[in-house]
Amino acid sequence: MKTKLNLLLAATAVSILIFTSCKKQYPPVCDSENSTIATVKVFATGLNSPRGLKFGPDCNLYVAEAGVGGTNMTHCIQVIPPVGPYTGSDTGSRISRISPRGVRTTYVDRLPSSMASPLVGGSIEGVADVAFVGNTMYAILAGAGCSHGVPDIPNGIIRINPDRSWNMVANISQFLKNNPVKNPEEDDFEPDGTPYSMINVGLNLYFIEPNHGELDKYPLGGSISRVIDVSATQGHIVPTSVVHHKGNFYIGNLDTFPIMGGSKVFKVTPDGQISEFASGFSTILGLAFDNHERLYVLECTAGAPALTPGLGQVVRVDQWGNKEVIVSGLNLPTGMTFGPDGKLYISNWGIGAPGMGEILQVGFKCEEVMGDMNQ
Repeated sequence: MKTKLNLLLAATAVSILIFTSCKKQYPPVCDSENSTIATVKVFATGLNSPRGLKFGPDCNLYVAEAGVGGTNMTHCIQVIPPVGPYTGSDTGSRISRISPRGVRTTYVDRLPSSMASPLVGGSIEGVADVAFVGNTMYAILAGAGCSHGVPDIPNGIIRINPDRSWNMVANISQFLKNNPVKNPEEDDFEPDGTPYSMINVGLNLYFIEPNHGELDKYPLGGSISRVIDVSATQGHIVPTSVVHHKGNFYIGNLDTFPIMGGSKVFKVTPDGQISEFASGFSTILGLAFDNHERLYVLECTAGAPALTPGLGQVVRVDQWGNKEVIVSGLNLPTGMTFGPDGKLYISNWGIGAPGMGEILQVGFKCEEVMGDMNQ
């Protein structure tokens, strides 16, 4: 996409205690005499381009890390310059597990990773997101496929086994090649795609593919199908993030460069009808709803024509469309999720040098609004 989570529980009693503490909470609703105060702290460090993140049924946080790229080159159909050609590795990315105390350990490693041309900063793709169906983790690969310098592993959905080995269950590279979208971007076309965001709804996994521009569905044990070709009606807008809320899907888009503040949130019905839900954003890379109908929008960069550290923010939109900046000053954030403690967890420095990545924890409280001292 150019335009575009090992600490084991020692005893059953400890396990029961932690699971009991996992009842889902959400940020408070502050009345007219109070305002929302957000406090930000670093929760975990030492990650390699962290992207999508989810809490597992064990209440640990699992983070997909795009990794460190690779050096292998291939001779198949490539991403054209200046973005390509990519160089890749079969083993450059991983999934980390982060304990409630913020301790990071490697959960699954030796997953594919690739790097774009140095001409565009060498952006890195790898494992992009994780999702849970019951106790089983699934992950989505974005840095694989021959066009990314990883000819033996396609982009796809993998299942993580209890022994932490993995199996490919859905070949996204092949699906994209067999089912082209209506309006691909010829100057920035990646044959194997770059899946970015994945969620579980029932026994179905849904994922966004930004480069081709589509929302797709994988029913467990079945075959991939397309929910909507976003490019057909919206053109090349680079859809990146997806969340499911009250029966519908909500999609945010990155938009193309230079950044002009044209990112939007779209509502997509289960049968693939799309409509604009909210606008006036910049480089959306994460979405989340709380239980008060409020939408949280993660912007990687706000107010600059290119991706710029320090300009990331989280904007909250209430059910009447009112916007409020909840967190600002983020450094190239790339993913966001609510924790069971009602706090937001954000992948920060998700684009940058390996090892710089971190997870931020955002807590919320209500604070009384001070009156006018001149009255």
